[in-house]
Amino acid sequence: MDVLVIGAGPAGIGAAIRLRALGFDAHVIEKAPALGGTWRDNVYPGCACDIPSALYSYSFAPRRWSAAFSGQQEILAYLQETAAAHGVVPQYDTEMLDAAWDGSRWQVTTTSGVITARALVSATGPWHEPKIPLDAAVFQGEVFHSARWRDFSGRRVAVVGTGASAVQFVPEIQPSVDRLYLFQRTAPWVLPKPSVKLPRPVVFGLLELFSFGFRHPAVMKVVQRLGLLHLRRAVPDPALRAALTPDFVLGCKRLLMSNTYYPALTQPNVSVVPHAVQGFTADGIIGADGVERKVDTIIFGTGFHFSDPPVASRVRVGDVSLASVWRGSPQAYLGTSVHGFPNLFLLLGPNLGTGHSSAFTIIETQLRYIASALTSLRAQDWPVADVRPSVQAAFNSSVQVALQRTVYNAGGCTSYYLDANGRNSTMWPWSTVRMMRRIRTFDPADYDITQRRAGTSPDSTTALLNGPASST
Repeated sequence: MDVLVIGAGPAGIGAAIRLRALGFDAHVIEKAPALGGTWRDNVYPGCACDIPSALYSYSFAPRRWSAAFSGQQEILAYLQETAAAHGVVPQYDTEMLDAAWDGSRWQVTTTSGVITARALVSATGPWHEPKIPLDAAVFQGEVFHSARWRDFSGRRVAVVGTGASAVQFVPEIQPSVDRLYLFQRTAPWVLPKPSVKLPRPVVFGLLELFSFGFRHPAVMKVVQRLGLLHLRRAVPDPALRAALTPDFVLGCKRLLMSNTYYPALTQPNVSVVPHAVQGFTADGIIGADGVERKVDTIIFGTGFHFSDPPVASRVRVGDVSLASVWRGSPQAYLGTSVHGFPNLFLLLGPNLGTGHSSAFTIIETQLRYIASALTSLRAQDWPVADVRPSVQAAFNSSVQVALQRTVYNAGGCTSYYLDANGRNSTMWPWSTVRMMRRIRTFDPADYDITQRRAGTSPDSTTALLNGPASST
């Protein structure tokens, strides 16, 4: 086939629709029995997007959402309906075990057999593999991650983590439990959540204006006064308010919005433990303060493997895997192409995250670029393209230099934006408009192009020449 897409979440569905519209034979495999990606997996109470719904759809399939910030069920239904309307039927229960480049195409071993494709699109997404940083095996009660939610019978609950998921589900479960201990290593910024629905262009413009603050931490210090006012109004107790006051600049970590989180923490059955977790016992959890809290259920709201995606260890050229090349710090050209891995394209790849915009915007921006690349290769009968190392290095150098001035790097926090080596391999340091302009049209001069000898079959693996095309 022309293109194999790994994953049937928003990125994979969008890739299939876009590439099929251009006449490519694009096939989607999905290891789960249903599509939807993170919106299929995350079914915890209160799950919703934290980007305004107006931006949370494909441009070619706009939707009139029921709320300013729509919930998980409505978003999943949208993905299901959009896939069905465009005839996208993934091959379900098919997990990619290994993807090996043989010099002219990708040989992909799956749980359903081997698939051969000229190009590989990784659409596995960064919100896919739950991250549980602590081993709670000694604990005898119920334990699960918020992305693997299940109904629990316990009455005394410990929640580990205060990120985007916890801010949503804690207010939902608080009224129904006897005791809730919230283990908070770092207090997050939580802004009020607006309920007014605005048109897509207006929302996009307002968020682009707001993004100026991410690039200028001094501006964010002014904006965060709104967060302090929100906290002051919701939490009258000075001691609790002090524990919930962040010690970093707004935007350094993921921006959170809720009108119910702070009120839930003031309830008599909730105790905020302003410490990390030190360990576990058979029937409890021990904080860094050395105190054991007896519980019967532990819920991890500890996020996902962002900068160490498991798929990277399964993509290889010879004996060299993508994970071994990255060595804990993912890098790609325009977040999309990786030197040494020809005809591989990453969706929602390294350094494309924004603190203010929609994943759908990023996905469609990349898809325009990937479509341009594959269309150019097809038109010129170029079978193989590999981004030049100097081009990739120059791009990533500019990204890292620009990031040093942003709130992501200069805001005084340690976030999941930073990888195992302390490098920010997650965030885009400029505006979304700049992203859309920069990641648009494939330029063959950026790539080493392998040409085909005249008169040979497109499927010939012996007719390939090493080295760049003459046009580059």
